[in-house]
Amino acid sequence: MPDIREGFVWAIMLLPLGSFAVISLLALLGLTRPPRGGGAPVWNARFSGHLTIMAVFAAFLLALWSLETVIANDNARVGFGAHEWVTVGLLHVDIGITLDGLSAIMLVVVTGVSLLVQFYSQEYMRGDEGYNRYYAFMSLFTASMLGLVLASSVLQLFVFWELVGLCSYLLIGFWFHRDAARRAATKAFLVTRFGDLGFLIAILLIWSQTGTLSIAGIQEVALTGAVSSGVITWFALGVFAGAAGKSAQFPLHVWLPDAMEGPTPVSALIHAATMVAAGVYLVARFFPVFASSEEAITTVAAIGSITAIIAALLGIVATDMKRVMAYSTISQLGYMMMGLGVGGLVSAIFHLFTHAFFKSLLFLGAGSVNHATGTFDMRRMGGLRKYMPVTFATVLVASLALVGVFPFAGFWSKDEIMADAWDDRKWVFFVALAGVFLTGLYVGRMLILTFGGEYRGGEATEHGERHGEPHESPPVMLLPLLLLAVMAALAGFANINDDFSHLLEGSVPERAHALLTEGHFRLWIAFASVAAGLSGLAVAWAVYGLKVVQPESVRNFAQPLPEILENKYYLDALYEDVIVKRGLLGGAAILLSLWDRYVIDGTVNGVARVAGWTSAQLRLAQAGQAQLYATVVFLGVVGAIAGILVVNPP
Repeated sequence: MPDIREGFVWAIMLLPLGSFAVISLLALLGLTRPPRGGGAPVWNARFSGHLTIMAVFAAFLLALWSLETVIANDNARVGFGAHEWVTVGLLHVDIGITLDGLSAIMLVVVTGVSLLVQFYSQEYMRGDEGYNRYYAFMSLFTASMLGLVLASSVLQLFVFWELVGLCSYLLIGFWFHRDAARRAATKAFLVTRFGDLGFLIAILLIWSQTGTLSIAGIQEVALTGAVSSGVITWFALGVFAGAAGKSAQFPLHVWLPDAMEGPTPVSALIHAATMVAAGVYLVARFFPVFASSEEAITTVAAIGSITAIIAALLGIVATDMKRVMAYSTISQLGYMMMGLGVGGLVSAIFHLFTHAFFKSLLFLGAGSVNHATGTFDMRRMGGLRKYMPVTFATVLVASLALVGVFPFAGFWSKDEIMADAWDDRKWVFFVALAGVFLTGLYVGRMLILTFGGEYRGGEATEHGERHGEPHESPPVMLLPLLLLAVMAALAGFANINDDFSHLLEGSVPERAHALLTEGHFRLWIAFASVAAGLSGLAVAWAVYGLKVVQPESVRNFAQPLPEILENKYYLDALYEDVIVKRGLLGGAAILLSLWDRYVIDGTVNGVARVAGWTSAQLRLAQAGQAQLYATVVFLGVVGAIAGILVVNPP
């Protein structure tokens, strides 16, 4: 008898997928456009938003039910059977559901943040010509991430992994009439493909060596040593390549800041609960594999540490509020990878959990500011705390959570990562501590430039006039900010009694529990972390608020570092100008162009010429003379008889 609970879990993904299908079908039928004779369309654009919100809200309720189901099952995995999907020769692929503590937490985060983002978008996207298209893509994006989280086989996961990448391409380039948006979407798609290639190779490697694509089966193989350590290491590194692309880890982080060209609610969803979270989830899901290879888990810790520092430094010089948040996201993703790299599965996912709330709040707060000023350039803001008190208060809560100030959510999750690092790899601890100071510095700078001082006029209109006086955003936009502010303040208490820890430990095979690092709370680590964050805020206040030292003087003193940072370590120039245009890829592109022009096109054109010549010759046989046709028929009959006699002689 089928388990009705499995149907409910599938519905978490199918509900937003259904809203995508309905909106897309109505658009294809032309019901979202005004009729030719004039009048209102059959399907009002606002209905697309309402449908998406209802679908995601229902999915959110089912996600909460799924979490309760896992807890009721003693935090252990809820067993559902696999279903045959594809069988080709030796390749046997099943599909199914993985419902355990890790996936249940991710389901709640994805649906919860997505719900608030969709609600907020009603006002932010009001009047946009692509309103229906926006909600269709957002529905598919949410469904793809949910499908990724629920997948029970690595190939099933890879299908949704690629769908997440496709949706990010569509949403980053949503305003495709802008050249910058098209370029940013293409850049995100191509850069993440490099990582995905490594992931695909890893899938092929593990299947060729083990004959299984089941995630649970791969974990078991790694833990029992059924294959060589070299295979496990290369598989783990391939998986991490895919995770590094999606989660914007060095050196594949360059796409994420440019992704700000998409609508701000898209940025909130990408940076908090979907695409970038997918990479961290992937490493966490295969944690037993990584922990079985010292080389692989050390690589995760090292790349995470590098990413956390270089992105935090970039956040200090960015002038676009959304780009500051983008670099902050990259840095915090580095923290999550650092946590995983020191064996802190619980601390890493706990930080992903808290980060989802305060980072989505920061992006939605940036959208609220843009709604009032017409710009994201912090140099044109200032003084907004007087005009936008609710936005300021909620962004302040999120900022303190991001820095890790007690008792906000980020304090608890960052403290756990640092405690794990101290117990496992002390050099990671000191990198994390430096990152906390830098976080306080760029967050303090953002707050002062945006909300401190006097208003500097906002963005000029297309007619050269200044934007009107700032105003608070409407209630539809403020309600999600307030709800997220509550979570940014309180979500850290979710693990106060180790409930979060027990939930996640149940998602790891029992024999892998010994591989987990359990850093215990230490008052001095908590004090050092808060002190580092407050020191960063104090330096920002001294430089940008009190102006004890002029920012330009600091810039001149620190040269050439500011110039390197403003050019983003010259990585974009390296990738685009050196590697793509002049380097190996440029040469490959020329060879492929020649192959396409002279081989592919040449073959097609040659076939067309031969066909043309043949038809011209055959046309000469159509002379219009009956006696000629009779002669040809007679010769054909004689030839046929002769052929039969040769094959079958009498």
